[in-house]
Amino acid sequence: MLFTSALFAWVYLPVVLAGFFAIGRWSEGGAALWLFVASLVFYAAWIPGFTLLLLASIVFNFVVGRRIGSTRSRTWLTFGVAANLSLLAYFKYAGFLVANVNALTGAHWDLGRIILPIGISFFTFTQIAFLVDAYAKGVREPRFVHYGLFVTYFPHLVAGPVLHHAQMMPQFGLSSTYRFDFTNLGVGLGIFAIGLLKKVVLADGISPYADAVFNAADAGVPISVEEAWLGALAYTLQLYFDFSGYSDMAVGLSWMLNIRLPFNFNSPYRATNISEFWRRWHISLSNFLRDYLYIALGGNRRGEARRYANLLTTMVLGGLWHGASWSFVLWGTLHGLYLVVQQLWARFWASQSAATPSAAEPGGRAGRLLAWGVTMLAVVGAWVLFRATTLDGAVTVYAAMLSLESAQTASALWNAGLKAATGWWLVAVWTVLALWPRNSNVLGQDLRRWIDVSDARKAWAVGASTTLVCLLILLNNSRGVAGAFIYFNF
Repeated sequence: MLFTSALFAWVYLPVVLAGFFAIGRWSEGGAALWLFVASLVFYAAWIPGFTLLLLASIVFNFVVGRRIGSTRSRTWLTFGVAANLSLLAYFKYAGFLVANVNALTGAHWDLGRIILPIGISFFTFTQIAFLVDAYAKGVREPRFVHYGLFVTYFPHLVAGPVLHHAQMMPQFGLSSTYRFDFTNLGVGLGIFAIGLLKKVVLADGISPYADAVFNAADAGVPISVEEAWLGALAYTLQLYFDFSGYSDMAVGLSWMLNIRLPFNFNSPYRATNISEFWRRWHISLSNFLRDYLYIALGGNRRGEARRYANLLTTMVLGGLWHGASWSFVLWGTLHGLYLVVQQLWARFWASQSAATPSAAEPGGRAGRLLAWGVTMLAVVGAWVLFRATTLDGAVTVYAAMLSLESAQTASALWNAGLKAATGWWLVAVWTVLALWPRNSNVLGQDLRRWIDVSDARKAWAVGASTTLVCLLILLNNSRGVAGAFIYFNF
């Protein structure tokens, strides 16, 4: 069930909201159970059989987490984390591993077709964090329904953000969560509408240009220099508006339920270095990798060489988290190298400044613009690996971008019925929107301040947002093709 579908917006969501607040008037536990069951129904709409796998994972981690919290046993922690990683490894990486073993040894092992359960990376990482904190901090959750709701909560279940129990569990214990709030409904609908606009109009509007170029490259069709750059930039914008749009919708849906989710994006394409980019992009995953992997490896506590190795290892594994392919491994490796180079550059300029006070890293508007340009060039270049479904396809795009080997005419776009000039206009306008200082996080806060003034404004916000949502749903359905969110693949 997609957030962009009429079934979700016009049937599922109203029923869930009405039931949640109606039950919440007489039983907070009953309302939490209602939302837990509703979240399972949401997940079951994809592949019903995997709902049992999800439930088994929840029961297992709940039992193990309670055991760890009461005994602080490292053995139980190791067992729990290993079981979670084994589940993830089988469904997500077993086929990849066997294919590589076959390629190296000439063997013919075959595991058959393994269907990837949607959202498995997100609910697995969420529960691993819970187990680690149960061991390190003695965290416990005695109520199974609240724990199950924390894991399955439908706005984030299939594509994040990666939630921390400390962000969610306390909210399920508040009486105010189960009381209808007209202000929160207005704010939530407004933010949901912004996210829907990002997905239906911006991401889906520019995706044909990215798809035409990368599909041609993956098929071995030569592409022109112009097509390569247009395709790479189009995908850069598509991915941002697609995933940040999903995150906005998740935040908006949660506001309607009086629950706050953390922001997952903060204008990442305004970053002037790679570290800042990762503080702004997929913030919840970046925080998870920092807290549970980079720091666990030793962080920056064991010398410079170990620090760089930890950075590189963290990003390589972060790339592998996104998918079982060498393209993702190389993408993560590339970003790891970016971070190492940035740290070395910062260290170099710090030493220069200490030795010669007049020596300073270039600053001012020109310096910031140069830093932004270099950062974006690095990010766009890495996205080629992220998007291409084959390494040969990525090489084809890179070769064309560098004018090493390219077609003379833009046949990939022409074959798809697209005009390069239109694509460049979309890239230009979409880039301005991506760089606009008042992102959806700020707009949501502005909306809340505006509608808090009077009930009339609250009613106006609810009505206007509902109308916009309905129009966007109709626009999406009129296309005849359901555009799933990109991060559903991970």
